[in-house]
Amino acid sequence: MTDAATTMLPAAPKPGGGAPRPAPGERELPGWLRWVAPVVVGILILAVWIFWVDVLGTAPRMLPSPIAIAEEFVRRFPIILDDMKITATNALIGLVVGSLLALLFAGLAAAAKPVDGMLAPLVSALAVIPIVAVTPILNTMFGASSQFGRQAVATIAAFIPVFVNVLRGLRQTRPVHRDVLRSSAASPWQTFRMLTLPTALPYLMTGLRIASSLAVIAALVAEYFGGPADGIGTAIATYAKSGRAALAWAYVLGGILIGLVFFLVTSLLERLATRRSPV
Repeated sequence: MTDAATTMLPAAPKPGGGAPRPAPGERELPGWLRWVAPVVVGILILAVWIFWVDVLGTAPRMLPSPIAIAEEFVRRFPIILDDMKITATNALIGLVVGSLLALLFAGLAAAAKPVDGMLAPLVSALAVIPIVAVTPILNTMFGASSQFGRQAVATIAAFIPVFVNVLRGLRQTRPVHRDVLRSSAASPWQTFRMLTLPTALPYLMTGLRIASSLAVIAALVAEYFGGPADGIGTAIATYAKSGRAALAWAYVLGGILIGLVFFLVTSLLERLATRRSPV
């Protein structure tokens, strides 16, 4: 394969990599401001929350002070951490399995139109299934002592965005670019490595970033609606029903931390992948 052919290949799109370019005449925001702004907004929300609960005293009974929530979180951190590990494990298994299945089926759909025609209605049906409707069925199907139902819900939630994004990425390569490689005697592996993979990789990473948050949410919801008596979702439901609002919110904080870790890790992977993509 000649070097001239490689120069004719398209630059891979970057749907999720980096900040959007400013419009002509607009100044680009400094990088530090994109980090400071969310922190300032969070501090303002906490200040209003504390003022509403501790100063005005007009907040609902199930909305405790952030200070009380932090105290419960620190006091019971070992127990909360154990439940966080269970929820994170269920979400991670769902994310990995759902992503692998999405990669497989997206590859088949991109390679064969009949497969695409068969998968399209199935994926559309999965996308509109309410988690709260399918979760009790799966938990009952696999037993009250099994985590498999929860992991299956997380798998379904992660499958959809990865499948849609990967399939879109695989379809971005144009026939003319494939013809260039074919005329240069490129093997199928070289075509995949130099054209298909660089083009689809940013879409895959964007799908993973979206799926990571959905997998955590799905795992929490699945725990809330039954299954084994462990996990963040189960604890939130238990303590909320018993009126222990501060402890229930402490578990909510644990779920938020899980979601943030998943989101930050996948965002970092997305940034690294798009940075290595051809420009």
